[in-house]
Amino acid sequence: MIKNWLKIAFINYRKNWLSTIINILGLSVGLCVFLLIFIHWQDEKSYEQHNLNKDNIYLVENKNGDFGTMVVSSYPELTVSKEKFSEIEDYTIANIWGGYKVRLMAGDKSAFVTSCRASDSVFDFFPFEKMAGSFKNAISDKSKIALSEETAKSLFGDEYINCVGKTVMLDEPNAKPLVVTAVYKNPEANSVFKPGFIMRNQGLEGNGNSNTQWTNYSYVGYFKLKPGTDVKNLEKKLSALMAEQEKIATEAWGEKYDATKKAEVFLTPISKMKLDAKSEGVSKGDKKSIMILLSLSALILLLSGINLINLKTAQSSQRAKEVGVRKVIGSSKSKLVLQFLLETFMICFVAYIVAFAMVEFLLPSYNKFLSKEIKLNDPNLFIYTGLLLIAFSLISGLIPALYLSNFKPINTLKGNFARSKSGVFLRNSILTLQLIISSFFIICSLIIHSQVSYMMNKDLGFKGDQVIHIQFKKTDWQNDYNSKKYIRLKNEVSKIEGVEDITGSVNTIGWGMSNASSVKNALDTTKSVPNVLVGGIDYNYFKFYKMKFASGRDLDLRFASDTINGTVANESFIKKMGWNKDQALGKEVYPGWEQKKKYKILGVVKDFYINGVDKPVEPMLFFNYDRNWAKNNMGNLQIKISKNDVNGTLERIKEFWITKAEPGYPYDYNFVDKQFAKTFEKFKKQQTLFTTLNIVVLVIALLGLFALSSLLIEQKLKDVAIKKTLGADERTIVWDLTKRFLLICVIAVFISIPFGYYAMNEWLKDFAYRIDMPIWPYVLSLLLLLILTFVVVSFKAYRATKINLVKYLKYE
Repeated sequence: MIKNWLKIAFINYRKNWLSTIINILGLSVGLCVFLLIFIHWQDEKSYEQHNLNKDNIYLVENKNGDFGTMVVSSYPELTVSKEKFSEIEDYTIANIWGGYKVRLMAGDKSAFVTSCRASDSVFDFFPFEKMAGSFKNAISDKSKIALSEETAKSLFGDEYINCVGKTVMLDEPNAKPLVVTAVYKNPEANSVFKPGFIMRNQGLEGNGNSNTQWTNYSYVGYFKLKPGTDVKNLEKKLSALMAEQEKIATEAWGEKYDATKKAEVFLTPISKMKLDAKSEGVSKGDKKSIMILLSLSALILLLSGINLINLKTAQSSQRAKEVGVRKVIGSSKSKLVLQFLLETFMICFVAYIVAFAMVEFLLPSYNKFLSKEIKLNDPNLFIYTGLLLIAFSLISGLIPALYLSNFKPINTLKGNFARSKSGVFLRNSILTLQLIISSFFIICSLIIHSQVSYMMNKDLGFKGDQVIHIQFKKTDWQNDYNSKKYIRLKNEVSKIEGVEDITGSVNTIGWGMSNASSVKNALDTTKSVPNVLVGGIDYNYFKFYKMKFASGRDLDLRFASDTINGTVANESFIKKMGWNKDQALGKEVYPGWEQKKKYKILGVVKDFYINGVDKPVEPMLFFNYDRNWAKNNMGNLQIKISKNDVNGTLERIKEFWITKAEPGYPYDYNFVDKQFAKTFEKFKKQQTLFTTLNIVVLVIALLGLFALSSLLIEQKLKDVAIKKTLGADERTIVWDLTKRFLLICVIAVFISIPFGYYAMNEWLKDFAYRIDMPIWPYVLSLLLLLILTFVVVSFKAYRATKINLVKYLKYE
């Protein structure tokens, strides 16, 4: 029986070879797109899954009125909570930042690696494999250090396994030898915890402010909870504790506590923190974008299934007599359904194999695009996709199978099925759904392209062309080391041929906000602006970037008062304070960075972007870096180079840097305008992915439309022959064959408009500066689909007008 079914299947595949190829091609492309997005999602979900205690370890996140949601906690919050709440078994601190690296030295060898500043219990929380030494008391004081296997190899060569007891040095002033206590192996599985070395966090030593102040958020903390803990209830108790301590701290400063902005504490399982952290997290992924892409790829897969269903039902007239004969000779409906399901499964299985071959081919480029190293070696992937294949085959095969098996023998043997209204309605409905999805993608793709173009062409408020940024890699936050280094290097680099000007700042354009504080109105301290960017700058900063002033003037080094307590505000700050550009001049404020020292606003600079144009311009206050704590935060040079001999100037700066400025350290630089352009990367990738998906959708839809129109026009060739005999011209015949498809296209576009509008309106909500919802993408979608539909269908329709009349009329 199965042998018979296979014979019939292959006869039909060969007979309808074009639609078979289109089905396989459409399904493989749809599956390929879905698989690529799916493996990206699975890869992001796999972080920390290797940790055996993952269900009991939680990242501690904090939210308050001034700073929003933060990944950092205070030291008392972690230590006192452990003692106060029995649900907390232990805590640890693990400050690890992927972008921050330091240099370790052992003799004449060195390694520039990521550091983890932690507390003693870090090895109890994270499953590092011990290669040498002992994890017990491995970082019990600041003279000890644990090295990763890679770092130990770099410093001690092949004998790295015997390095326990030897010493290494951090490359910083007044550094003391550190004794190697352990060598660990970083997990091979996906993890954000892969540091080059681990040592004790210096803030844990002694009784300084960092470990006594409840509101000093400086540590990335984790709790290990007892099994069965009610996490939501614990969050409430932790939030109440932090709100109480924030109130005490606020009143101790002589300020009024705002009860409407109570502190909140969130506990996120480490197995989910990569995607679900409430704050910026630790190397947090973009869950929203992944889920959107996954949903869209599922739509593409649905589109492929629609093609399959539509073509199978369109071929029904060819199979009608076969079904009628088989029913007459005793075949049951269930056997017919199984036969047609087998035919569908065979097509899906071939498409599945082709899709995996396409994924394997595209994976290197896809990894480069995502900056990942995903491999097709997860057995779960094949299990999940195998189940998907079976489910997809059943769903896409069941409709045509039931449809074909329900034919009535008396009608089909008389040849009446071709005129079945139910067959026409089903095909038209499915074709409409296909075109709705295509129109939806076109609309969304055009609006995304418009928004990204709008952001990239927006006036940024600064001129960063021909400016390079060099971040210091060798730093020390004590004894004004960074400040002295900044001044020395600024003087020396300015002598290099091709260098036009140099400046520096605590926060650098395109690098994000590194320092912020709450600022109060000196005359009325109840009025304040939270999260104000702390802009310690060199005196020439505004002129360097050609920034414009809305009112007032720049800081002037000739006036001591300007350098001591003068400040320049941006427009966003004064608006939030309730002032206009003229009212703000001369006003005094209390910045959070200095307790009771007043700063006088000398000028208002026009808003400029520092973190990207998808978010509002942050309120900012700028002051001379050289008169307060910001002095030692000048950890970079911003260098404007001449347009003449750019490459030569860059080479001369590099030669100076690697020989005199920071010998032994890797050298790199970024053009400021290109660094700022990186803030668009997420949205440019969304634009690229959506455009790619849009092309895939159109290709699949048009292939399906071509195959469907070919089959339906083939069924109408006798009608065409009769019309030609009666004198109808080619134009009339082509229009008669295509007008139904054009009408379906118009209906589909109008149905897709509200879905496209809703989806894009939700997407645009993420942008502080967004385009107004345009009308032209909806109109263009209609015109584009009408043109493509007409071209695809009329091609086959025109060929139909060239038929041999005798062939179709000789029996009439």
